[in-house]
Amino acid sequence: MEKHSRSSFNIHKEGLMPKEEILEVVKQQKSLKIGVPKENHAIESRVPLTPEAIEILIENGHEVILERGAGKASNYPDTDYSERGGLITDDRKEVFNCDLLLKITPPTLQEIEWLKERQTLISSFQAQIHEDEGYVRGLMNKHVTAVAFEEIQDEHKCYPVVRSMSSIAGTTAVLIAAEYMSNVRGGKGVMLGGISGISPTEVVILGAGTVAEYAVRAAMGLGSNVKVFDHSIHRLRRLQSSVGQMIPTSIFHPKVIQKALRSAEVLIGAMRENERHYGFYITEEMVKEMKSGSIIIDVSIDHGGCVETSELRTQEDPVFTKYGVVHYCVPNIPSRVARTASIAISNVFSPLIVSTGLTGGIANQLKEDIGFRHGVYIYNGILTNDIIGKRFGIPSKDIDLLMAAF
Repeated sequence: MEKHSRSSFNIHKEGLMPKEEILEVVKQQKSLKIGVPKENHAIESRVPLTPEAIEILIENGHEVILERGAGKASNYPDTDYSERGGLITDDRKEVFNCDLLLKITPPTLQEIEWLKERQTLISSFQAQIHEDEGYVRGLMNKHVTAVAFEEIQDEHKCYPVVRSMSSIAGTTAVLIAAEYMSNVRGGKGVMLGGISGISPTEVVILGAGTVAEYAVRAAMGLGSNVKVFDHSIHRLRRLQSSVGQMIPTSIFHPKVIQKALRSAEVLIGAMRENERHYGFYITEEMVKEMKSGSIIIDVSIDHGGCVETSELRTQEDPVFTKYGVVHYCVPNIPSRVARTASIAISNVFSPLIVSTGLTGGIANQLKEDIGFRHGVYIYNGILTNDIIGKRFGIPSKDIDLLMAAF
């Protein structure tokens, strides 16, 4: 019997049967036109893509259009982008007309008007500060797909943008406290930390999450005595394990906190809004008993704050003094170190966009990438976030069901 090197049949006891043909499914790579507009540098200094990331995207066949000065606040001149293949334009509307729009802050209502149908927007979604029903309905009317980058998950179900920004915020909060305790900023002239023969400064930290972890590392690295308060014993144990030391910790108790604050030079508030029982953890009466010249850094001010005396401020007017205590209550602390923060965000966006191109576009990426899908709150004009829907009385659909339908 003649032997065939490539057989299209299976041998069966009753004869030859046709063999199933296995076809390779080839995904067609899609080139994306990516827009990066200039942020309002009075409130936001970060840029979503670094020049190095632009170069990677160009090499993968994508086109990147940046508004002139987009990276200026992060100390990335336009030439850094243009030399790596980025296109620089003065036409803001042209940037907003790209297939994929990358922003740090959410677009304004005017900017939403510039969006085109079926576009994809990736930005933050700051419901507590900026967004209202008009914002959500404006995006829905444009039939765009809107993704909140702080809700994007990685393969470990962690939030890479939130994690990196929280790490930066925790370390930077301690540096801010040290700055405002110095004579240069009109402080008491006390060094944050300690040296031989001088008692170390005391730092109280509210919360035991990522912000708190990095604040603890920074404060202890400078030589401060640190006390951490949280409502979860599990989180406190996890913090001690991450830091690698048995630092003083406590469950929230008004009397214990009040005693700690009386001798503290610095209070760093790192509690998110949904972690509050009711009201504020640090009351006005507690602030009154703090030492004159002490510092409060309310990192959670963008979620409503965790100190009763906190007031929302801007980078241009960041501090105020109340009861002799200096308050720093500026949202978006990572913008103070914009270049570092931009690199961290770009490290998340760049591989995500490359993967999106390889899978054949946003729709395919959302179908395959559960973590990316987790950040979607509007899909093709349909609200997919139940919390936002309940807040504004807008019907919402399950994103997973929509993925099956489209």
